[in-house]
Amino acid sequence: MAASNRNKHTHPGRRLIVFALVIVFLYGLMGLTKTWTPRLGLDLRGGTTITLTARNNSDGSAPSKDNLETARSIIQKRVDALGVGESSVTVHGDRQIEVAVPNVSSDELVSLVGTTAQLGFRDVYSVTQSSGAASGSSSSSPAATSNPTDVSTALPSSPAPKATPRASGDSTGAADFDSALKWTPSAQDSTDFAAWNCGEPENVAPDQPLFACDEQGQLKYLLGPELINGQRITDSSAAIPRGEVAWVVTMKFDGTGADQFQKATTQLATQSSPKNQFAIVLDGKVVSAPSVSTAISGGNAEINGANINETSAKELANQLKFGALPVSFDVSSVDAVSASLGDEQLQAGLIAGLIGLILVLAYSFFYYRGLGIVVVGSLLAAVIITWGTIVLLGQTVGFAMNLPGIAGAIVAIGVTADSFIVYFERIRDEIRDGHSLRHSIQSGWNKARGTIVMADSVQLLSAVVLFILAIGAVKGFAFTLGVTTAIDLFIVFFFTHPLVTLLGRTKFFGEGHRFSGFEPEHLGVSRASLIGRRRARSRSGRRTSGSSRTGSDTDAPGDDEGDKPASGSKES
Repeated sequence: MAASNRNKHTHPGRRLIVFALVIVFLYGLMGLTKTWTPRLGLDLRGGTTITLTARNNSDGSAPSKDNLETARSIIQKRVDALGVGESSVTVHGDRQIEVAVPNVSSDELVSLVGTTAQLGFRDVYSVTQSSGAASGSSSSSPAATSNPTDVSTALPSSPAPKATPRASGDSTGAADFDSALKWTPSAQDSTDFAAWNCGEPENVAPDQPLFACDEQGQLKYLLGPELINGQRITDSSAAIPRGEVAWVVTMKFDGTGADQFQKATTQLATQSSPKNQFAIVLDGKVVSAPSVSTAISGGNAEINGANINETSAKELANQLKFGALPVSFDVSSVDAVSASLGDEQLQAGLIAGLIGLILVLAYSFFYYRGLGIVVVGSLLAAVIITWGTIVLLGQTVGFAMNLPGIAGAIVAIGVTADSFIVYFERIRDEIRDGHSLRHSIQSGWNKARGTIVMADSVQLLSAVVLFILAIGAVKGFAFTLGVTTAIDLFIVFFFTHPLVTLLGRTKFFGEGHRFSGFEPEHLGVSRASLIGRRRARSRSGRRTSGSSRTGSDTDAPGDDEGDKPASGSKES
């Protein structure tokens, strides 16, 4: 048995080599990706979080889960189009969606997702000045051709006013295209429109006429029922065409939309102004009302105009491309974290971690003396591997470190120190049972590793369950805690245990010198019991005869494993 143990446990250096190779591999990958710092979450780098609350359906029922998920997917696409990483769009409860995007101003994000873009195309029947608009304002009607339309566009910065049904009719859902194309305003519609002004509530039902204003609130429009729904748009982009200098927005319809658009423009081309215009309506706001002079076929249209710049073109293209949402939302809250506040929170988290580290190290050196270097080494190794792992996870799976994640990393300091404490206390128990130090280092490990694995497994399981059940930033805590717990298992097997084994073979630690942490008086045993009877006899022989022995003072750990307990002790 002693021979078997000697063959199995005399190569701690091999595990340390594996440990070093893992570090080289991690940092080699970091070098290849040229990334040396982890990605930071909103609370550390600054950004905006918006909470959207879904309105009830037209029949008063709550929005379905499928519609909420569809809306979440569309909003996610819009946010991704901003080109920023680490954004998240999540559904909370039965009617809320939370949108979190780093390094984006609140106004810009509200402009993108707060209006929730219910898009549609409608005929224009009348355009007049709204009461209270600045005098002298005017608006020309852009022309639409087979290379279509001009439009001055800007996205809404807040949701449309809450709808209130008009008395002109009852909504029955989606409008029939042929009926909408033939629709003409009644005398009641004209009277109501003359009395209506921008800012007053209006029903935005697809099969009903609509009173709407432009973005500036200066012009009001009497519009017919919805001719083409925004979902008929299959693609949209913003670019500067070759040979031109102005930005344009192109849009492409699906088969049904292309046919409807051709029929609508064919009829509009025969009308006089303003009835030759069609309005692009976004959440009850007219973002464009181009005029049509000829039928547009093929399902492709182009929006251009003097007031379109790079920003407005890209925003409108995103709204058109990602379509209308199946439900309407109100912006419930907008929370913005500045970059400076994020830096302060990051600094506070790092200071808290440093304080915890100092306290753990102070306790380790006070109680375990020289063995505190094992705690220092283990914690340093944990920091090195955790840093590399978090950086690479940010590149591969998009993990972003947030403030709760830092809390999880701080907890990991205690986890790593605890694993060493369990191991060392097992060594002390073995020594008190009469075994030599070298024997106790291995036998204590055999008994401690099961406890360490079990404790880390429970904590790892807790982190997994918390990650599955938690929402928002708490997931960062659970994920970081799980990763650092797994790293602790690796470190205790491939660094802590091999390092203690090697230290036990040195003269300073192996013979229990003062401040080594293995002093016999500190452990409550005799020096002979600590270093083993065979080695004690060897030391005594050298003192009395001056002769030298080869092998006794350099026995492998297995040589002491056959030692019997000191007098008065029993083999456990």
